[in-house]
Amino acid sequence: MTASKNNPAETSTGQEIVSTRLFDAPRELVFKAWTDPNHLVHWWGPNGFTNTFHEFDLRPGGMWRFVMHGPDGTDYKNENVFVEIIKNERLVFDHVSGPLFQAIVTFADEAGKTKVTFRMIFKSAAALERFKPIIVPGNEQNFDRLAAQLAKMV
Repeated sequence: MTASKNNPAETSTGQEIVSTRLFDAPRELVFKAWTDPNHLVHWWGPNGFTNTFHEFDLRPGGMWRFVMHGPDGTDYKNENVFVEIIKNERLVFDHVSGPLFQAIVTFADEAGKTKVTFRMIFKSAAALERFKPIIVPGNEQNFDRLAAQLAKMV
């Protein structure tokens, strides 16, 4: 499995970060990596991070609660509420612990490969500017880790 960095993370508005990547894997497999906690736990987050999932209720209104453990030993509690799930096409969740944002993830088939678009819409431009230096490279690392997980899933 390879992933091409055909469109690195970019800010498209004052409140939005958009990251895209083309993965050499079928859409069903990529969607599974995003929605099956047994796979997601292994790749979510930037390099060096690990996760402990406490709740993963994949349905509209369901919670995804977890702690990201940083390489320096810092724990980052995260709470998300799923808004929309369209199998193999779209996943929407609200990150309800700071910073506040909505994530919209789309999965598009491109000749047997999958283009993932990860859109983060922040509640304020100030929040985006504060976290952008961490999130932009973090999203790229996250995609790298997803590619490695997809290779294990084949």
